[in-house]
This record gives sequence, structure tokens and C-alpha cells, in this order.
Amino acid sequence: MKHGNKTRICILLVILTASLQAAFASQVSGYLDNFEKRLTKFTLDNGMEFLVLERHEAPVVSFITFANVGAVNEVKGITGMAHIFEHVAFKGSPTIGSKDYKAESKALEKIENAFEALKAERSKGDKADKAKLDLFTKQFKDAQEKADKFIIHDDFEQTLSREGASGLNAFTSNDETAYVSSLPSNKLELWMYMESERFYEPVLREFYKERAVVMEERRMGENDPEERLMEDFLSVAFKAHPYGEPVIGYMSDLDAISSTKAMAFYNKYYCPANLTAAIVGDVDPQQVKKLAVEYFGRIKARPKPEPVSTVEPPQKSEKRVVMREDAQPFLIIGYHTPSFNHPDSVTLETLSDILSSGRTSRLYKSMVKEKRIAVGVSAGTGLPGNKYPALFTFMANPSKGHTNQECEDEIYAQVEKLKTEPVTAEELQKAKTLAKASLIRQLNSNMGIAMQIANYEVLTGDWRNLFNRIDAIEKVTAEDIKRVSNEYLAAENRTVGCIETKNATK
Repeated sequence: MKHGNKTRICILLVILTASLQAAFASQVSGYLDNFEKRLTKFTLDNGMEFLVLERHEAPVVSFITFANVGAVNEVKGITGMAHIFEHVAFKGSPTIGSKDYKAESKALEKIENAFEALKAERSKGDKADKAKLDLFTKQFKDAQEKADKFIIHDDFEQTLSREGASGLNAFTSNDETAYVSSLPSNKLELWMYMESERFYEPVLREFYKERAVVMEERRMGENDPEERLMEDFLSVAFKAHPYGEPVIGYMSDLDAISSTKAMAFYNKYYCPANLTAAIVGDVDPQQVKKLAVEYFGRIKARPKPEPVSTVEPPQKSEKRVVMREDAQPFLIIGYHTPSFNHPDSVTLETLSDILSSGRTSRLYKSMVKEKRIAVGVSAGTGLPGNKYPALFTFMANPSKGHTNQECEDEIYAQVEKLKTEPVTAEELQKAKTLAKASLIRQLNSNMGIAMQIANYEVLTGDWRNLFNRIDAIEKVTAEDIKRVSNEYLAAENRTVGCIETKNATK
């Protein structure tokens, strides 16, 4: 009788799984068909690309401008530049943020001259003249104070906020910089004007003030053991590729970066051909195109920068970073893997879900629920970026009375199982269902859609790959999981980082 009940339950589970598969497949396919009908894509003569998706459910619209530039495009000497420029991109233009731009521009020039004089004297090190340092420091400070009199502070944000903007923000990652906002749909032209102004003729006013803000962020990060471990871990994992450099930048670089260098960075990387705008909401694509030509079409075409050419050499032996701190233990393990556009990336993504998505995942069940050696554990792809080959990572927080080594040993034990034993059909299907459900959740809002279509357009060259990736995940097999585990999760291909608590009781 009990055997019969189990059989009926298994049959019901099979039927339910099949029904969910069919429902998800239909839903994802329906989204793609729906998007195809409602999405308009066009490119201006200067090379800037626009994706416009109509959603007329409410009189609002979300905007995201993706600049295809991030920390990965920096070199030694200007680390942190992409992040600093993101800050000053909110400072306006000659017509936004200034009481008298003609006078302000002269004041800004004096700031730059004072900074270069101060920087030159500092570069002499021990031979620097203290009297000159004091003089140049005073001149630098005085020049900033004089320029400040011409500024309408926060004019860019406040103008948009007064007109109903919400979610006005920006972020910088290794791969890109993005500027986001949402507005009532009758403010479309206002967004076109404001957003185009910051890329048409940006004025880097308050540059050194914003640089100081970034430097303070750097100091705060230096007080966080896990952030310091992550920085050291990535610098060891990547000995050649710029993924090993911190997005926040090094303090000495931040201290030496000038407004002049920031403008050179803008001229190189903020060309129209390196910008993609996604606009989602209650809009008319033809009106969007007309306004885009009028406002963004003003920006002169410039050569599109080449991608990073440095390739990380194959890793031949395990690397290890150990920090001993007055902090809780923490473990991170990273294996070099291909970029997001490589066919194996979908298999690795599925593998990460099998390992750590949900309370029935392999790592959670083993390390948190059964052995109780960790309070948290995760596996994931794409650290620190997706554009170039990156890392498949494991992270664990050992529970009280347990160690990083215990967590490390159990992670390796689970990895070895993947190399020799096929994952179950149930595990594989659960991971695929999670991937589809995650996609659908991300498409529930204007901003969510804008973020996804812009990201896929920039990263893969076609926004449709947002949906094509689901088809690719559906084709992943247990043999694929076994193959990538053997190919990439090898001891000689890994970097290990950990925080060991000082004077911990053994």
C-alpha cells in the first residue's frame, strides 16, 4: 500500500513537472513574441543605439543609458576613473548647473592649473619644497571656493525630481556604467534634453569634491575585512587581465587623477557608438526616435574604443591568499571560466543553481542543514564581470566552532561528486525552472525590462539573447554538468582566499 502511494506521488510529480515545463516554455516564448511586436530598435547616425519597448499600462516610463565602459577599461595610474566619472556626470553642462558659465569656465581652468602645480611639486617626494606645497595647496583650495560661487548645486537631480523623477541613480561595475531613472511619460522630452546634455557637453564641476567622496569610499572599504580580502583575492586570481583591479581604484591613483584626465577618459569611452539607451513604458517609438535625433544626434561621432586585448594566461597551480584579522572567518574559492558569451556559461550557471539555489541545493543541504559547518554558502558565475573570462566562485561563512578548512574540504568533496556522478534529473529540472522563473520575475517592471534588454544588447549584441539563453539552459544535460565540472573545477585552476580569525580557539 505504501509502495503504491509512492508510485502515485511520483507520477503526480512527473505530471506536475511536465506541466510547469510546458507553462514556462509557453510563457517565455510568449514574452519573446510579445517583445518582438512591441520593441523598436534604431541607431542614430552617430552610432548611439536605442531600444524602445511600449508598455501602456501606466503613464510612466523608465530609462537606462548603458555606457560600455567600466573598471576593466582602466590602466594603472587611472584606476577608479570610471567610477569618478559616473559621479561627475551628474554635475551638468554649460546650461545645467551654472549661474554664469563663461565666468565659471575660467574659474575651473584656474582649479586645474593649481592642481597640476600641486601635483608636480608632490611628485618630487622627499625633495618637495614645503613652502611651495603649502602655497599650491592654498591656491588649489581658493580656486575651488571661487568656482563654487558660480554653481547651482544639484541642479541636474533637482530639475528631474521636481518633474516627478524617481529612482534617479547610477552604478559602475567592471564591465559597464549605467544611468537610470523613471519619469511620467509626458516628461519624455525633458529626459531627452537632460540625459543628452550630460554626454553632449559635460562640465566636470566639483570634480575634486566628488573625487574626495570616492576616496572616502575607498577608506571605508579598507576598514572592511571582506572587501579587502576580495580585492586581494582578485588581484591574485588575475595577474594580467584588468579584472584584477578594484572598481573603486587605488588610493594613490585617485589622489593623482585630474579633471583633465577624466575628460580624456570621457572623450575616448563616452562616444555615441559606445552608448545604448533602453526606454520602456508609455511611449510612442516614433516620437522617441524624433526626439533622440534632435537631442542625442547633437553628439559628434567618435571612433568606438577597442575591447580589452589582454588575455589572462592559463593558471597552472593553485594560488592562496590568507588574511588574519579580528573578524569572522570567511572563505572564497574561484575557478577560471569562460566569458558569458561562451557556450559553456549556461552550463556553469545551471551548475551554480544545483549547488546553492534554495534549501534543497547540494551545498546548503550538506554544509548548513546536515553538517552545520556553515551558516551560509553560495556558488555563482561571473565574478567580477561577464564581458571577459572570469571566475566560478564558492563562498562560505563557517558556523561557530567550525573552520574555513572544514568548509573548503566539503566544497571539494561536492565538486568531486559532480565529476564522477551525474546530477539527478530532478536537480537538473529544478535548476532550469529556477532560471526561467528568475527571468520572468525580472520582467515584471519597466526598469527590470530596461535593465535586462540593455544588458543583453550590450553584452551579447542582441537583446533577444535574453530569451534565447533560456532555450540554451533547457538543453543542458547531466553529461554537460559533469564535463564542465571536470574541465574547469580543477585544483590547479583555482584561487583560494580566506579570513582566519586572530587567536581563534583551536
